[in-house]
Amino acid sequence: MSRGTPGPAPDAPERKCLVTGEVSPRRGLVRFVAGPGDVVFPDVAGRLPGRGMYVSAERQALETAVAKRLFSRGAKRQVTVPDGLVDAVEAALAKRCTDRLGMARKAGAAVSGYEKVKDWLDKDRCRILLQASDGSERGKSKLHRPGGRGSFFDILTADELGLSFGRERVIHAALAAGRLAEDFRDDAVRLSGVRIQEVGGDAGKVNKT
Repeated sequence: MSRGTPGPAPDAPERKCLVTGEVSPRRGLVRFVAGPGDVVFPDVAGRLPGRGMYVSAERQALETAVAKRLFSRGAKRQVTVPDGLVDAVEAALAKRCTDRLGMARKAGAAVSGYEKVKDWLDKDRCRILLQASDGSERGKSKLHRPGGRGSFFDILTADELGLSFGRERVIHAALAAGRLAEDFRDDAVRLSGVRIQEVGGDAGKVNKT
């Protein structure tokens, strides 16, 4: 699976990954805190109180942090890691993506459906093209992708995209340029590193050109 990496922004907050020891922009990491009972909780929004522990938004890194009990090292005390922590991170990131899409739709900054998306692409209004990971590859190939870093994602299912637009299923969607699109992209890039998808086709790819 290939994905884009958030480019560095001026004065972007940086944190060290518990697994790799590398310091990188916080928006490419997942924050964790030890909550009540010293149980580890994912804090994908980065807002929960407490000492933050950071892991790169890559499934392998997250699984390593769990397997090697690195959260206790990061918390400087023994903590409990609940079963399914990595899956909980994936679910939380997916919800942030669908919630952001829903906000963009209400603001008139996102559309769904083949014809509307095609119109936005033709008029150069589309900043990010979204296509369902479980949609027909033949159907998805009929739309050209916009250029630029993080301009294409197919990490959400048709059902998940549908949640954002108040429909049962959505295969094609588009986001207009703006803050909502940039915020969505950051979360989508993290999700693409955490989510497991079937190998083959363009699943999970992010346009990095």
